[in-house]
Amino acid sequence: MTVTQGADLTASHLPERLAISLWDFSWYVRTGPGEPFEDLDAAFARAVDLGYNAVRICAMPFLLFRSGLDTTALRLEALGDGYGSRVRWYDLASPTVIDAKSHLLDFFRAADRHGVTVIASSWEYQQSPAFAATRDWYDALHAVDPARRLTELGEAMADLVDLLAEHGLDHTVAMVELHNEVQLGYLTEGLPGADPVVELRERLEAGIDAFRARRPEVLCAANYAGVPVASMRGLPRNATALAFHPYVYGVLDDLVREFALRDDPSEFPQERADAELLRPGAPRLADWNLPPEAAWRSRASIMKRTEVYVHDWCDPEKVDRWLYDRYGAHRLAMAAQLRDWIDAAADNAARLGVPLVFGEGWVGYTPRDCRFEEGPVGAQICRDAAAHAARVEAWGSIVCSNAAPQHPMWADEEIQRECNAIILGSGR
Repeated sequence: MTVTQGADLTASHLPERLAISLWDFSWYVRTGPGEPFEDLDAAFARAVDLGYNAVRICAMPFLLFRSGLDTTALRLEALGDGYGSRVRWYDLASPTVIDAKSHLLDFFRAADRHGVTVIASSWEYQQSPAFAATRDWYDALHAVDPARRLTELGEAMADLVDLLAEHGLDHTVAMVELHNEVQLGYLTEGLPGADPVVELRERLEAGIDAFRARRPEVLCAANYAGVPVASMRGLPRNATALAFHPYVYGVLDDLVREFALRDDPSEFPQERADAELLRPGAPRLADWNLPPEAAWRSRASIMKRTEVYVHDWCDPEKVDRWLYDRYGAHRLAMAAQLRDWIDAAADNAARLGVPLVFGEGWVGYTPRDCRFEEGPVGAQICRDAAAHAARVEAWGSIVCSNAAPQHPMWADEEIQRECNAIILGSGR
């Protein structure tokens, strides 16, 4: 791999371009009977067949190396009482027990066997601990002083690379990210909150310094939700890669706003949702929640209860129709924002002289069984995004965040092969 954007860093054993599938925390949470990662070799073989040469994961670094917890029999399970059972990333069906460190090594060995490189990240201050059978992982994370959380993650990521090096597997690492979407979640605690990207810079730079002091040969990226175009002055000056998630939302923002999906539950328009979005027989939001003993999982997952409720109880065809009916008013603005965000991301990567990765993105967080992002409109957005990523010479890109074994889009072979060919430079 020769790093693009004028960077001086090179690693000849890495691919020149990364076609990335987003496996997040699902690769260890979804390992029980019938789950998409029950057989890691089968998952990797399918990814390679579809044109991928990279996967992006939560490597659970804090849990394994900094929590002090025994992870030899880590029990993972659903959130409880069907909560999240139809929500992307949350729809765990079969509980499982893993030896977490051994499973991590098995994962990297399987990646190596199939010639796939790995972007190692962490979702631990977001969703990952919500699936543990007990709250110990969640409590250990929150016992760390907020000002030191990114430094602890930097040390934990160095511990991870050290472990892989001990087993001859460090060459499988494309890069590390201290955490997914640093400005969203519990990494911002204690900050003023006016501009989390700018306010996080010192904490993030300290974490990157901690990692680079021990593993300077491995790229270390800052990772952001969206492309924070008004806050680029807050990007860390010591990052050796940049990762952005250009979710443009547009028409999906209308759904989120009009149904108060990310607001106080008291703002939810129940009767309108019953008529326009929900399945017959759906309970009322006021009567639906996690059991009290599992309330900590709602905090650990960071997803608003109203949004989980609508995703769980919607009629997917109703939601798709709602989005299609309104898409025309947003089409040009969504296309322009996608292009502009990708250009802004590339410009700042070039300014810092580091490689650029789009590890998530395109429309946004749609209900699991909806097809808006995978259907004709979404497929064209994937094509356009792949072409933009190739145009700006991004080092890596996804086809779509939903193009992974834990999502229905995994069955859509043609669009994945087509976009991966564009991303890798072998397609039109």
